[in-house]
Amino acid sequence: MFVYIARRILATIPVMAVVALFVFSLLYIAPGDPAAVIAGDQASPADVEKIRQSLGLDRPFLVQFGDWVWRLVHFDLGTSIFTGLPVTQLIAQRIEPTLSLMIVTLILAVAIAVPLGVVAAWKSGTLIDRAIMAFAVFGFSVPVFVVGYLLAYLFALELEWLPVQGYTPIAQGLWPWFENLILPAIALGCVYVALIARITRATMLEVLQQDYVRTARAKGVGQGGILFLHALKNAAVPIVTVIGIGIALLIGGAVVTESVFAIPGLGRLTVDAILRRDYPVIQGLVLLFSFVYVLVNLAIDLVYTLVDPRIRY
Repeated sequence: MFVYIARRILATIPVMAVVALFVFSLLYIAPGDPAAVIAGDQASPADVEKIRQSLGLDRPFLVQFGDWVWRLVHFDLGTSIFTGLPVTQLIAQRIEPTLSLMIVTLILAVAIAVPLGVVAAWKSGTLIDRAIMAFAVFGFSVPVFVVGYLLAYLFALELEWLPVQGYTPIAQGLWPWFENLILPAIALGCVYVALIARITRATMLEVLQQDYVRTARAKGVGQGGILFLHALKNAAVPIVTVIGIGIALLIGGAVVTESVFAIPGLGRLTVDAILRRDYPVIQGLVLLFSFVYVLVNLAIDLVYTLVDPRIRY
């Protein structure tokens, strides 16, 4: 088992190296010259060249990449072109709203989707099953921003039950913090609920056909015990996998959701950096999102060693 864990940890190193190379190459792949953007439309070629030299863009690609990696090793993601602040400082200022949104969405989605998938498998072929799968299709089909606007219009503008936008730090109170996250979490979690519910249903249907389930029924075990103690436990591996994979949906959806609900998080920072072509900020955010995704997948692999008895090497 320890050899397996060590192999999985070491396998993340080349992955992050490739990600780092791609992220740094964004500066050259993306259209436009950052120096020309900073200088403005009225700048002369000499002014643009001076800015290029000050940013180090006139040096060879490998030299720039090596210098950038060296700074990464020292946890330096560079400096924003437009604000002049360190990228790490900008991320630190915006990370709480994004983390809060993702955590609340994850908790709500898992708490709703897993029971829905279990009930759909239990009532397979019935009206309940069809209704749950219809909701799953809806969750997959409707874009996050459409769901967000509908929720904001209904619950914030028409009913005035919840705030329409903004974010309240958790230090100012648990309920004000949670109140601002209810609508964004529901909007972001729709596709996540649909994904987990479908996988849970499919896995449970397969598990419920196994011999040990029939044996449990023959012994008089109740339906709840069969579903949640026997079947769901053995169906956990695919469900945990899709929950981890869905983190990518949360990261990508947070960009749209934070824009719709005006949440000052990393997603909003990403949109602002792209619009201004603030390449150091874009590079730092893409690298951070990639690292989180790799870390989550590594955590899933490590969970396998606990829930899958076949992994003992």
